[in-house]
This record gives sequence, structure tokens and C-alpha cells, in this order.
Amino acid sequence: MQPGRKPILCYVTDRRALEGANVPPADAVVGSRPPDGLTSLRDSIRHAIAAGAAWIQIREKDLDGRTLVELARFAVAETHATSARILVNDRLDVALAANAAGVHLGEKSLPLEVVCEWRRSAWRSDFLIGVSCHSLESAHAAERGGADYIFFGPVFATPSKAVYGAPQGIDRLCEVCASLEIPVLAIGGVDLENARECIAAGAAGIAAIRLFQDAGNEAELAAMLKGF
Repeated sequence: MQPGRKPILCYVTDRRALEGANVPPADAVVGSRPPDGLTSLRDSIRHAIAAGAAWIQIREKDLDGRTLVELARFAVAETHATSARILVNDRLDVALAANAAGVHLGEKSLPLEVVCEWRRSAWRSDFLIGVSCHSLESAHAAERGGADYIFFGPVFATPSKAVYGAPQGIDRLCEVCASLEIPVLAIGGVDLENARECIAAGAAGIAAIRLFQDAGNEAELAAMLKGF
């Protein structure tokens, strides 16, 4: 991260992990019941924006397109009069329909090159395109492919990222940050304490779920984020 630049603090949503959210299991029959947890999630998004989160990534993979675009539009509306940006995980169509600031691509999303080609043809240079990376090689490929930033991890152990293998660790994060020109955001097991290690290793910011969702209230979250 460039000296003097404020770290990018990105809240990645997960309404299933919110306290008090009554959400059906991931394998529940679609349409069998309403997507619970949205009220709690809207509150969490509102609090994160008010507390100073720079980016909010809407990552609710089980929601249908209609519900997801309504949620994304709500989040975009909450950013008015702020500098916060809303990103939508995976769904370029939803990001565009909601007038979000960008899309974040995973392993099963549209290919990065296809999205970058669309951006050029649509004259949307302001539209952010991010990619999740789990190796130095994939990070380099994302930069070459035209990504504006990457998430790199998991840096630390976390149940939500266990499928991506063992933690990468601070040394590998430092290596990735030093070899890329685009911003690198650390993700995976990032909390209030080790977030500072990530920034010191060269990360342009951090992306997290629990750091934002586990705060007791908006004031507590604002006080935590103020320390960055």
C-alpha cells in the first residue's frame, strides 16, 4: 500500500452468519420459503457504511436474481452522500441492474477477459472488476487480464475459506503484494488484530465478514474502523 493512503476496508456480506438471522440451509428447496435474514443484513450493511467501510461486497449466492437486485439497490441507495462503493459478487447482470460500482469474480464466474472486454466496449472505465486469487500465479494472471484489484487468501485460518486449502500466511501475502501493481486486499480469518499485519505486509486493505458482522453495534464498529 502506498504510504499515507487509507486502507480499503471491505465488508463481505454473509447473512447466514449474522446473529439472529433465521436463514434456511443452503440445500433448502428454492422457493420453499422466503429468504430470511434480509432485515438483519440490511441493518448490517447500513451500519458498515455509516461506520466507514469503503467497499461492501454483496455475496449472497443463494438469493434469486430479483431478491439480489433489490438488496443491491438498497445498498447502493445507502451509499448516497458517502464515498462507499457497492460491489456484487459473481453477478454482472445484478451489478449493472443495481448501478453498483463493480463486480467481484470468483472461480466459477464469467471469465475476467470477457468482463473486461464488455467494459471496454461499454465505455465503463469507472466500473471496478475484482478477482479472488489463491496463489501467486493466479494473482499475476488476474493483473495481466485487466483486474482492478484482487482478494488474496485465505491469509489466516477460517471456516468460510477452508475449501481453498491451508492458510497462505503473511509471508505469501507480502510476496503477492510486492509483485503486483494493482491493489491486493487480504481475506480469510482477518480480524481487528491481524488486519494490521496485513497492511504492514503491503496489502491495500482487508476484506472480511466477521470483523464487520460481529461488532455489537454501529458505534462499536465505527470505533474499530477508526483505528485504521
